[in-house]
Amino acid sequence: MSKTYEELDFTDDFLFCKILTENEKLCIEIAELITGRRISSLVNKANQKSVKATPDGKGVRFDVYFEDDKSVIYDLEMQNSLKPNLPRRTRFYQGMIDRDNLLVGENYEQIKESYVIFICLDDFFEKGRHIYIFENVCLEDTSIHLNDGAHKIFICAKGYMDDCSDKMNEFLSFLVDGKNHGELTGKLITEVENSKQRERWKGEYMLLEEKYREKFNEGREEGLREGEVERAKLADEILRLKEENKRLKEMNK
Repeated sequence: MSKTYEELDFTDDFLFCKILTENEKLCIEIAELITGRRISSLVNKANQKSVKATPDGKGVRFDVYFEDDKSVIYDLEMQNSLKPNLPRRTRFYQGMIDRDNLLVGENYEQIKESYVIFICLDDFFEKGRHIYIFENVCLEDTSIHLNDGAHKIFICAKGYMDDCSDKMNEFLSFLVDGKNHGELTGKLITEVENSKQRERWKGEYMLLEEKYREKFNEGREEGLREGEVERAKLADEILRLKEENKRLKEMNK
């Protein structure tokens, strides 16, 4: 059963997207915390940005997508549950970012640096780390970096190693328990509380939930119709076999 709007918290996809796309300062602060980069301002910011490669190809919908003042692209994804396809999803997302930003006739040198960031509650890699950063390196000599501008980062709130800053620990602890652990988390809690008074957001969420329910019901009805068709086919096949068996018995008399 889905949550009511009043039950949502920062780790729920809807509020995560809304808060970070509407509060640029918070979005910058979290992106800087995760990447270690200095970001002066955001451009081309989008909530739930959709990209489709071809009319019949698989598309993607990014949670929080933006470009900074140095033409670096970021995609922040909140992941409440772990799915085995996360690594390949980052590969697909990065490819779609490149496809969406490189225009026809442009040189490959113009492909923008990008960060695909999955913020997970659980540790996908089960190694105890809070942060896993992946870049392309040579396996034979790890001092050689491909330098293709592609960065994939997994943040794991429930890691246990001493591998991140105090501020990052505060942020990750907040993701787990929703409590105030410092200046950043205090601002996030305030944003969550304020969101409950935003009727426009509530209306958008309720409309979104209604669309999900409609799609679910449509899928269920379609499944029931398909089931009825299959049952009818099976009944016809059983009847045919009975008639065939009856015919064979009469022939053998």
